[in-house]
Amino acid sequence: MKLNLKSGASLAVILAMSLGLAACAEKTDGGPTEAAAPTAAEAIAFVADAEKRAVELGDFAGKAFWVQANFVTVDTTGIAAYADQLTTAMAMEFAKDAARFNGIDVPADVRRKLELMKGGITIPAPNDKVKAKELADIKANLDSTYASGEYCREDGTCMSDREIIKTMATSRDPEELKEVWAGWRKVSVPMRGDYERMVELANEGARELGFADTGALWRGGYDMPADDFVVETERLWQQVKPLYDSLQCHVKARLGDYYGARNMPEDGKIPAHLLGNVWAQQWGNIYDLVADGDADAGYDLTQVLVEGGYDAMQVAKTGEQFFTSIGLDPLPETFWERSLITKPRDRKVQCHASAWDMSTTDVRIKMCTEVTADDFRTMHHELGHIFYYTSYKDQPISFRSGAHDGFHEAIGDAVALSTTPNYLVELGLLNEEPDASKDLGLLLDQALDKVAFMPFSLVVDKWRWGVFSGDIKPADYNKAWWDLREEYQGIVAPVERSEADFDPGAKYHIPGNTPYTRYFLAHILQFQFYKSACAEAGFEGALHRCSFYGNKQVGAKLKAMLAMGQSKPWPDALEAFTGTRQMDGTAMLEYFAPLKTWLDEQNKGRSCGW
Repeated sequence: MKLNLKSGASLAVILAMSLGLAACAEKTDGGPTEAAAPTAAEAIAFVADAEKRAVELGDFAGKAFWVQANFVTVDTTGIAAYADQLTTAMAMEFAKDAARFNGIDVPADVRRKLELMKGGITIPAPNDKVKAKELADIKANLDSTYASGEYCREDGTCMSDREIIKTMATSRDPEELKEVWAGWRKVSVPMRGDYERMVELANEGARELGFADTGALWRGGYDMPADDFVVETERLWQQVKPLYDSLQCHVKARLGDYYGARNMPEDGKIPAHLLGNVWAQQWGNIYDLVADGDADAGYDLTQVLVEGGYDAMQVAKTGEQFFTSIGLDPLPETFWERSLITKPRDRKVQCHASAWDMSTTDVRIKMCTEVTADDFRTMHHELGHIFYYTSYKDQPISFRSGAHDGFHEAIGDAVALSTTPNYLVELGLLNEEPDASKDLGLLLDQALDKVAFMPFSLVVDKWRWGVFSGDIKPADYNKAWWDLREEYQGIVAPVERSEADFDPGAKYHIPGNTPYTRYFLAHILQFQFYKSACAEAGFEGALHRCSFYGNKQVGAKLKAMLAMGQSKPWPDALEAFTGTRQMDGTAMLEYFAPLKTWLDEQNKGRSCGW
């Protein structure tokens, strides 16, 4: 059900190719200086050489990271650390050299490539080779610590992350949930020292590039000043916050009915272990506890898939079929030959689902696929990345990325929104659509996934921005994490936490150093994309009932946007598909409007807020 195995583009290749973040960032006075007055001709030659070198190293680095993710051992971790050291050094070299050409009059495409190179690294290494190697080792160790993590009880039985996820999803015993919740967080305790040192080293590297800190570098990747981006994310959050508040109030009340007052605090917050997810980021697994009789979804997608005889490969093939039905090209045979679609029985792998852009002719996914509703939708999400890769493959290497990272996450989810009951009828999985009376159940099911996720997707990077800036001191890492989660989500840790813990590290994207605001933006954009696609398809009716499966007109317009890659500022790409240049949460509000009305009715007489 809602396990959130979502990931972005291949981090290895993004690093190797110096992509990902634009450079409209806050700068300090200590930026790179010019040794001599460079020329436009030198800038053009530099970009051409950098792109050539990025392709060559990217091929090796992609394979090194792929092997490490699929064969988690001491040796592959060492190889990955070495590849990371090389790619980070190259990206840092490109970033610093690109800064030499500030103020030089060059063609527009060259200027954009230079700006992308200046901000095109997630965790920048210092120029010192010893420190750069130390940083690479720390990053690889953090990643492997998470990948090999498990919770072992006193009786010697151990639970992997997948087993913990399932327990949190299905158990209704509050004491077992509390034990498993706390047990998983023991995995991250050893990360704390490494993480603190990594922040010091990354900030040193960021300052060498002219950024105030690593968080400022991240926020500079959106074709606007870093401070403006903070304002923009808060504006979008305030648009959708009333919907979240209504959902939180209803869920809190229904959990109180089920678990009793003794398991619920009186301050309006929800204990994190009761929300069906080990991170309390998505709540769909407790649908049965919070849905009233008039909120019946009408079918169980997991059951429908199992009864339909689906296996992991059929889930993947069905996902591909959606994209080809709207006119996108089929995936290359190498995708099916080289992807990891089911979990091997003979080795440790990173099961966190991810899409990989190894080269223009080699795209893959890594996913321990199970035949569940969640993995059915996750497959559509990951294939959204893959079809984005194949659509912009003819762009220069510097532009082979999403318009911004939120675009990359949103494409597949916009398609997943279109996996409506009507779509399931088209596939032969349902005989007929459930009638409109079942819509509330479907909307509640989705809101427990998508709406509940919104504040969490802000908190992860708000915490890291504070850590990188120094506003959050190492002595307050855990306290600040829970302060933010209480403020934005209205949830509370179920057991006492202290600075002996490192709860942020129990979430993959923290030790994996994957910026997370992309997921917040993606949840805004996916509804914008979906609404625009439905309008292009001529759909009339309640937005949540639309499916654009099989509509070639939508596909042509979508492919035109995808093919732009990162060659233009993201408002240009957004306008190409939606007709507007501003991200906007109102499409999400329209989608869930019937549910909001229902929630507000349910909440009458309840004490809402926290």
